[in-house]
Formats: sequence, structure tokens, C-alpha cells
Amino acid sequence: MVIAIDGPAGAGKSTVARAVAAELGFTYLDSGAMYRCVALAALERGVDADDGAALGELVRGLAIELGDGGVVLDGREVSAAIRTPEASGAASRVAPHPEVRAALVTQQQAMIAAGRYVAEGRDIGTVVAPDAPLKVFLTASPAERARRRAAETGEDAAAVLAAQDERDRRDSEREHGALRAADDAVEVDTTGLAIEEVVARIAALARERGLAPG
Repeated sequence: MVIAIDGPAGAGKSTVARAVAAELGFTYLDSGAMYRCVALAALERGVDADDGAALGELVRGLAIELGDGGVVLDGREVSAAIRTPEASGAASRVAPHPEVRAALVTQQQAMIAAGRYVAEGRDIGTVVAPDAPLKVFLTASPAERARRRAAETGEDAAAVLAAQDERDRRDSEREHGALRAADDAVEVDTTGLAIEEVVARIAALARERGLAPG
């Protein structure tokens, strides 16, 4: 069973999903980290991020582990390495390829079928788990999202905003796993809200639907 949390970069998905999982006693699943692992592996091994066939072969040979201890790629801890600007940029290029998405979606579906997860990404509620009993779409103003990302990476906020706009365009227009809210998703605008407020609202929704003890 899974609680699906989707939304664009900088909306607070990772922080909120991790906190909701802890609040409800679920396991946190960061689907974006899986795509970042593929991007990092492609960068390190010289695989063209625009070559879908080569990327599909690459991803099928990767061992990606997610857990409380961080992200492990082929036995190596890569939590910091996958968050660099270079890896982030490459991730948005590898993610649209159907060969990559098919392999990772299969892995994600196997994981959530075996436990209780709070999973976050861009297509959890629409592609990975369309039957999820609770779907949340997090949003925030473009300026707020850019401010958060700049504070996280140390980059210039204006540069982050420009890159963010381009990434949003690519994510929303791509053919496979496009960024959009599921028809039955609850939209939560996190602009100006404390993390605790957002987490409390989602946890309350889960309990109202009988997904966690009251």
C-alpha cells in the first residue's frame, strides 16, 4: 500500500514525504533518487543521457538501494553525489526515456506491493500507483520553489528559477510519466506553510481514510 506524493522540484516533496512516513510508521520511497542514480551512473560511465537504448541497458544492471541510511548505488553510498547540479541536470534528461522509466517503475511497484510506503516523485499517483488510496500533489509558487532549491544547493536563485522553468516545461510535456496531478489527488500549496503544517494535513487525510491508526 502506498501514499503517493507528487509535485514539481522545490515543492517540498522529499522533506514532507519523509516526515509523513515517520509520523505514520511507513517506509519512505524517494523515486527521484532512483532516477538520479541512473543519471550519476551514466555520467560516471560515459553513457549518453540522450541514448534511451544504452540507458535501458545501463539501468537493468544497476543495484539501487533506498533506506534510512541513505541511497546506495552498486554498493556505494551516493546520497550526496546524486544531488549535485550535474547529476540533477542529467536526471531530467534520462528520466523521460521509456526504457529507463519502465525498469524503475517495475522496481518501485515491486517495493510498494511488499509493504506500506509514502512514495514521492512526479508520476507516483498517475503511473506507478494509480490505485493509491491517497494521492497528494504538492505545489508552491515558482519563486518559493527556486528559493528553497538555491538555499539547498548554494546556487544563485535567479539561475535556479530559470533552470526550474525549463525543467518544469520538459517534465510536463514529456511523453512518458509527464508531471501532472492525478484526477483524484488532493492539491496542497506549501507556499508560506511550515513543514509541520503540511505533514499534519497529509497525516490527517491518511487517518481519515483509515490508512493509519487515529
